[in-house]
Amino acid sequence: MTKRFFIIVFILFSVITTAQERTSSPYSFYGLGLNTFGGTVENKSMGGLSIFSDSIHVNLQNPAAYGRLRLTTYTIGASNVSVDMKSDSESGSSNTTSLDYLAIGIPAGKFGFGFGLIPYTAVGYNIIDINEPELRANRYSGKGGLNRVFLSAGYAFNENISLGVDVSYNFGNIQNKNILIRDELQFGTREINRSDLGGFSYKIGLDYERMLNDKLQFKFGTYYSPETNITSENRRELATLLFGAEGQELTVDARDVPLEDTDLTLPASYSVGAGIGQPRKWFLGGEYTSTEAGDFSNRSLEPEGASYSTAAKYRLGGYYIPNYNSLTSYMSRIVYRGGLRYEETGLALNGEAINEFGIAFGLGLPAGGMISNVNLGLEYGQRGTTSSGLIQENFFNAMISLSLNDRWFIQRRFE
Repeated sequence: MTKRFFIIVFILFSVITTAQERTSSPYSFYGLGLNTFGGTVENKSMGGLSIFSDSIHVNLQNPAAYGRLRLTTYTIGASNVSVDMKSDSESGSSNTTSLDYLAIGIPAGKFGFGFGLIPYTAVGYNIIDINEPELRANRYSGKGGLNRVFLSAGYAFNENISLGVDVSYNFGNIQNKNILIRDELQFGTREINRSDLGGFSYKIGLDYERMLNDKLQFKFGTYYSPETNITSENRRELATLLFGAEGQELTVDARDVPLEDTDLTLPASYSVGAGIGQPRKWFLGGEYTSTEAGDFSNRSLEPEGASYSTAAKYRLGGYYIPNYNSLTSYMSRIVYRGGLRYEETGLALNGEAINEFGIAFGLGLPAGGMISNVNLGLEYGQRGTTSSGLIQENFFNAMISLSLNDRWFIQRRFE
């Protein structure tokens, strides 16, 4: 029954994920949009650390962690992001709610397997540019992004070392619309661009842990994803418009413009991190991730005034459990998480680097016994700058996930 329910939820999640808008940031106009986190609420509540893995939680960032699983684990996550945006002269706000991931991890002896669906990039913006001297207004809007269906496998060679590999199929579309209005002209013009994207990507990972003494444990993790290309099927429509009394778009004439299909590069990236702690008590670690500049040259997604360079992420975080096996105190079994991060996104506009930072806290609440849990997280962060006519975003992210455990492949004995 549980397996059938998961399949039904996975199908529904696939439909919802491809249709929803996961961001309202004007910075998602550039490239393939904003990169989504790609990990669980548990990881994000620790500043985004991917190096921590255990036997009852799925780690979506490092495939080697599947070799540590001892119970079949279902996980699903969602979030609500409130954003306050401001420039030198104006301000605004937005709110988006989204399903963030759905995955399952299955242990099979020293092997562990996982599959699921997770967003990779998100596009969602609505920008109005008014040029009063020229009596001209431009309205830019966009939606879409890339999603990933992944299949991962990890193998624990011994109690210290686990290796893993991940194969993902990236799919989705990005739609951009530009409407130009001039006061001296009766008609407006509209340009709609759409790119349908698809292609594979790969990742290999290593997870290492070792007891330093009776209490202290050292953890090390790393993964590498090589550069890959995805195909972009491009379409463009040009139209002449009239506007109704309530602002609706009335098409006078529309025509399709032939565009060639192109290839886009998903850049190579690697991550390395280490930490120390006491198993099932506390952990503290740090991590560094580097992503090469991507080739986002695309006739239907032409960036203006934008440049790309190597991106870097710096993360620090951990957790604390007062007493994980307490039979008398529920509060003692709660997992308390916290962390912070700083990211150089690699995007520069008008010579200004677009950077981001965040600070997060979270709770892991035991549910349904000692193993399954509900995970809550809160993150406050900032993206961008008001310099050079740009926009600064202050965001507040509320997150929730379910991590449910089950036993498969039980050998039954009859007497």
